[in-house]
Amino acid sequence: MAVLVAAPGLARRAVLLSVLAAAGLGLALVAVFGVALSSTGVAATSCVAALVPPPPTGSGSAPQWTPEQRANAAAVVRVGQSLGVPARAEWIALATAMQESSLVNLPGGDRDSAGLFQQRPSQGWGSVEQVRDPRYAATQFYTRLLALPDWDQMPLTQAAQAVQRSAFPDAYAKWEQPAADLLSTVGAGGGDGLVCSGSSTSVGGDGGPALDFARAQLGKPYVWGATGPGSFDCSGLVLRAWEAAGVQLPRTSREQATAGQQIPRAQAQPGDLLFWSSNGQVSGVHHVALYLGGGQIIEAPTTGIPVRTRALGGSYDDRELLPFAIRPGAAS
Repeated sequence: MAVLVAAPGLARRAVLLSVLAAAGLGLALVAVFGVALSSTGVAATSCVAALVPPPPTGSGSAPQWTPEQRANAAAVVRVGQSLGVPARAEWIALATAMQESSLVNLPGGDRDSAGLFQQRPSQGWGSVEQVRDPRYAATQFYTRLLALPDWDQMPLTQAAQAVQRSAFPDAYAKWEQPAADLLSTVGAGGGDGLVCSGSSTSVGGDGGPALDFARAQLGKPYVWGATGPGSFDCSGLVLRAWEAAGVQLPRTSREQATAGQQIPRAQAQPGDLLFWSSNGQVSGVHHVALYLGGGQIIEAPTTGIPVRTRALGGSYDDRELLPFAIRPGAAS
């Protein structure tokens, strides 16, 4: 499936070509403009699964951005639009700036970090004055992001970390939904289609390409932390299966338990996700599988047991299988 591109036009392509060429990053052009398979052999994702809001802590409200923060977000998005980058890149950039600076153009930070992205002059990002210029800082971020092989195949937190090299590599994940929400309001339509709709993730009665991919992995070994192509853990198999259907899911089973429409388990359809939890809640999720229909699942179960299909039932399922399924796509 094609990479989502915000209709760049020849002029925008020329701008980005010159930026990448100046940085010696011509190999990134396929990732930006090509409709091509990644090195994993999976087509680039066409949308990102919407996240079900987590249980409220405190007020439970979404972030309330100040005019200053919204203006900085708009500046980051405008740079992306002027360069003709995909909406997915704008989403990653906003989430990164949310984590690094709370969308405030900071004069300083850790060591010599400064600006919206807390870029460090000592690490080759530019002068202090440059990294505090939102347009310059955003251009630098996009340039390095799009230079990454298969950046559009990476979960947001992995892509952001590959650019930023933060001491807290998983911290970007919590900004996925706020960044998507803010992009939809400041992006002048640039984020339209980024978050999956229900129709965009319908896989049909047989599970479609997600289950086709998963079935092709039967017999491959379980390796904790693996996402293919030769081995998988439980969430890695689910991640790649739905990626083959054009949908980007979060990396871990616990995160995947909020990545779509929650429905009663009795109403699960082929391709939906089932979860096992140690405490009966999302906070205790430790395993995920794809539902095949007819009371069957396909899973990467545990060390020593390869990717397999099996029937639901038994004391383990009775004790830990959660009462809902997740249908990747728009949250209800």
